[in-house]
Amino acid sequence: MSPDHYSYTVYADPRTARTFDDRRFGGPIGELVAEAQAAVILAMAGDVGGRQVLDVGTGTGRAALLLAKAGAEVTGVDASEQMLAIARERAQGAARTIHFMQRDAHALEFADRSFDVAISLRVLMHSPRWRVALSELCRVASRRVIFDYPSAASAALVQSAFRRLAARVGVKTEPYRVFTNSDITAALAASGFQIRNVHRQFVLPIAVHKAVGSRGATTRVEALLDRAGLLQLFGSPVTVMAERA
Repeated sequence: MSPDHYSYTVYADPRTARTFDDRRFGGPIGELVAEAQAAVILAMAGDVGGRQVLDVGTGTGRAALLLAKAGAEVTGVDASEQMLAIARERAQGAARTIHFMQRDAHALEFADRSFDVAISLRVLMHSPRWRVALSELCRVASRRVIFDYPSAASAALVQSAFRRLAARVGVKTEPYRVFTNSDITAALAASGFQIRNVHRQFVLPIAVHKAVGSRGATTRVEALLDRAGLLQLFGSPVTVMAERA
């Protein structure tokens, strides 16, 4: 992959690495997102005690630490050595042994089916060649993969289009892509996997919830939208658990 692609250059910035968790998971809504994400990952991964788990695009190691605490033997990989440095610090502080190494999601350099579970969060949306990255995730997993993506049937479609337009005129941004359910299903089928579980997070954009800044309001509004059937239709990001067919 081109080292000039934003998915490499942005996360190679030490300042980005240092501030990533605070920007993503800081404040009441960030904490809510982190808690929900952790619960979903653990539920989808199942009993990982003693199992080999790979976290692709581990970043600062949040998911890797969560799975290690659950008893898994975790390997965390990322293209950014700056992000991995933060992950290693966090693992050392938590007294957890996790094997962190620099790898590209498009070429993982592990043997076929060498991990019981492979997980990848916030990677496909930024990957220059997302189908290659997903096929690699499936290739190294013997039984189960877990990953997420922004839905094309959500408000993320508008933000994604705006960022892509901004990037074309020279604005420094992250012009991520959105995905249809059919694209994801077809790509998984090509690697011999079938979707077994799906979780959708919010109907309203996370940015809206962060602007309001009320955990209680977010919980009440999203519960109301869920009861109206809108979460199933427009919820995003989507977290998927798929198993080898």
